Amino acid sequence: MYDLIILGAGPAGYVAAEHAGRLGRTTLLIEKDLLGGVCLNCGCVPTKSFLHSAKLYAHALHSEAFGVAVKEARFDYGKMKARTEKIQDTLRNGVAGMMKRHKVEVVVGDATVESAKAVRVGDTVHEGANLLLASGSSPAHPPIPGLAGNPYVVDSTGMLSAGQLVDHLAVIGGGVIGIEFASFYALAGKKATVLEMLPQICGSTDKELAAILQRKLESMGVSIHVGAKVVRVEGDVVHFEDKNGKTETVKADMILSATGRKANVDGLGCEKINLDFDKRGIRVNERAETNVPGVYAAGDVTGRIQLAHFASRQGIVAVNNMFGHPDICREDAIPGVIYSDPEIAGVGLTEAQAKERGIECKTLKMPLAASGRFLAETEGGRGVVKAVVGARGEVLGMHVVGSYASEMIGAAAIMIEAELRARDVQDIVFPHPTVSEIMRDVMFMY
Repeated sequence: MYDLIILGAGPAGYVAAEHAGRLGRTTLLIEKDLLGGVCLNCGCVPTKSFLHSAKLYAHALHSEAFGVAVKEARFDYGKMKARTEKIQDTLRNGVAGMMKRHKVEVVVGDATVESAKAVRVGDTVHEGANLLLASGSSPAHPPIPGLAGNPYVVDSTGMLSAGQLVDHLAVIGGGVIGIEFASFYALAGKKATVLEMLPQICGSTDKELAAILQRKLESMGVSIHVGAKVVRVEGDVVHFEDKNGKTETVKADMILSATGRKANVDGLGCEKINLDFDKRGIRVNERAETNVPGVYAAGDVTGRIQLAHFASRQGIVAVNNMFGHPDICREDAIPGVIYSDPEIAGVGLTEAQAKERGIECKTLKMPLAASGRFLAETEGGRGVVKAVVGARGEVLGMHVVGSYASEMIGAAAIMIEAELRARDVQDIVFPHPTVSEIMRDVMFMY
C-alpha cells in the first residue's frame, strides 16, 4: 500500500508528489495523458511563449523610438511553435526527472476511484492510505446555438494547435484566456474582436486597471464589446446583443470560445465514496480536505481559484495535512496575472471587494511613470499601482497594470501573507532603479 495516491500530474499533482517524496512517503502518481497537465501542455507555458514572441515582434516594429532601427521585422508562426514545443519537451522531461529523483512511481492511464483507499487503472487496483484528487479542468462549452460542432470554433487548446494565424479572430469571453489571445493577435499584427457579457473585461480585476488595459488594446486595433450577449453562431458569423439590446454580428476567420473552464469530475468515481461535489468541483476546506477522511483534492478540480500556482500550493497543503504538518491555503494571498500588453497583476482585495465585505480601507495610487526604470524602458506606456490598506495600516491588496506587473506582484503577495502594514513596507529596501520599488513608494501616501 502506498502512503499516497495522486490522480492527475498537473501543477497540483506533480508538485504534491514531489513534496510527498521529499518527506520520504511512498507515492503513486497517475496521469492519463502528459506530465505537467494543462498548464505545461496547453495552458500557461505555451501561451506565454506565444505572447513573448508576439511582444518581441511588436517591440521590433516600434524600436526606432529607442534609437534602434530594424530593417525588417517578420513574424514566423512556424518557428514560434517549434520553439514552444521544445520548451514544453524540456519541462516535461524536467517533471519526469523530478519524479524519479524523489522516488515517485508514475503510471499512465485513466484512473477511477474505487474506494477512499483504492484506485483502479485498467485491470489493476492500487491501494493507498491517502488519496489526492487533482484531475484539473477542461474548457467549458456554453449552450450557445451553433457553437458545438462548428469548424470555425476552437477552444484554448485548439488555438495553440492551430497551424497558422488567421486574419481576424473573434473571441467569446473577455476573461484571462480571451484577453491573452486577443493581445497575442493584436501584437502579431492581426485583427481581434472580443465579446464580453459582463460590464468590463478581466472579470473581478480592479475596474480602473481593466479600463486602462481596454483602452490600450483598442489602440492596438482590438475591437471590444462589453455587455455583449452572444445569442448564436452561424458558421463564421457570431450574432450578439450589444449593451443596448441591439443585435449585431461579427464575421471572423476563427472563433475562440473562451468562456471559462469546468472541473474534471465526470467519470472520476466521486459518487462511489459519497464525496461532496457538484459540476463546479469537489468541495474542500482551507486544509484541502474533502468530506471523506483521507481523501483530499487540489487545483482546478476543486472549482476554486483556477491558477497553476494556487493548485501547487493547495497540493502542498494537502500533503502537509495528511502527514501531520498542519497547514492552510490563504486564498487572499494568491496573486493573479493577465499576461496581456500591458500586463495586469493583482493580489488580495480590490477596493470594491473590501467595501463589499464591509472592511474600512484606503486606496493609495501612483502612476508607474514615477519610476525611472519604467520611463527608461517604455515609450508612451501607461501604468498604475494601487494599494488597498486597512484601517490599521494592514496591506489588504495590491494591483498593478503596466510592464513588469507579473514580476512585481510576488512581493505584494509576501506583504499580504506576512500580514505587513504600510509602515513595514516603507522599511523594505528595494533595488533602484526598479519598477517594483514603486510598491514601497506608494505606501508613503498612507
